[in-house]
Amino acid sequence: MPRLVVLTDRSQLSLGRCLRAQMAACREAGLSHVVLRELDLEDPRREQLAADLADLGLTVVAARRDLAAAVGLHLAADQPAVAGTFGRSCHSRDEVVRAADEGASWATLSPYTASGSKPGYGPPLPRDAFAGLPLPTFALGGITPGNARAARDSGAHGVAVMGAVMRAADPGAVVAALLEAVA
Repeated sequence: MPRLVVLTDRSQLSLGRCLRAQMAACREAGLSHVVLRELDLEDPRREQLAADLADLGLTVVAARRDLAAAVGLHLAADQPAVAGTFGRSCHSRDEVVRAADEGASWATLSPYTASGSKPGYGPPLPRDAFAGLPLPTFALGGITPGNARAARDSGAHGVAVMGAVMRAADPGAVVAALLEAVA
């Protein structure tokens, strides 16, 4: 299980940037796993995007709907469990415990701190929310290279990042700094 996962959101990319190029820079910096969101795309376009990211050497997890190039699903908190490999988006310790009981392999727990991707979302979870969880749990929400180590120190298995990478002019540098912080 990696210590860093990037969630995609092409709507946050700087003008003129494309998701494939952004993720290629991340892969070159050492990123291994990505959760492909892009839920607004039609299935054939999402399938192609998943295949493109896998061709870069990334392990792709699909958000909410199965994709051929993906190795598993990352389900919303309210979605039913599925057969096979899946993770769950959680917003409390109780939800993480329930996800483990349902057979999830991992979870994200958010919000870690205030998030630029979801202004006003919160309040942030207490730091002890990440300690002693029954499955690998990634801190999500407002994660930056400056606070990723603190998230790990609070008990998170790793960090899941969207905005800091999607909005970055140099996503490779951000990923390298995040990987160093969570090592």
